Amino acid sequence: MRKKIGVFSAQLIEILELNIPAGTPIYIADSNIEHIKTSHPDNFAQYGSELSNIIANPDYVEKSAKDDSIEFTKEYYINGEYVKVAVRISTHNIYYARSMYVLTAAKIHVAHNKNTTISTLLRRTNSPQYD
Repeated sequence: MRKKIGVFSAQLIEILELNIPAGTPIYIADSNIEHIKTSHPDNFAQYGSELSNIIANPDYVEKSAKDDSIEFTKEYYINGEYVKVAVRISTHNIYYARSMYVLTAAKIHVAHNKNTTISTLLRRTNSPQYD
């Protein structure tokens, strides 16, 4: 069974240059939850309830060159951790959250250097609607 956990906003679609309509849903299926629980049990226990929030309010977002996944990252100031949710498209053109994990210090450094913060990316669009 799958559950809708978010949508692609018009802003993210423009930023990431995606060819999908605004409001395209993002789901998570039981198999995805099991994968995350198995691969990153502590991360899921702590942040699993935050999946929708991470997708709706990411601090960083990028399209992975490796596998075309869309990566949403949220910083949790209380714990000083960055949590990434990777969303991939299925063979049936449905977007699923496939993985969720806390980033290592090295990956956080790379993300900061890429300037993939939402505010930086919005400024880059130079669109009056984002000023």
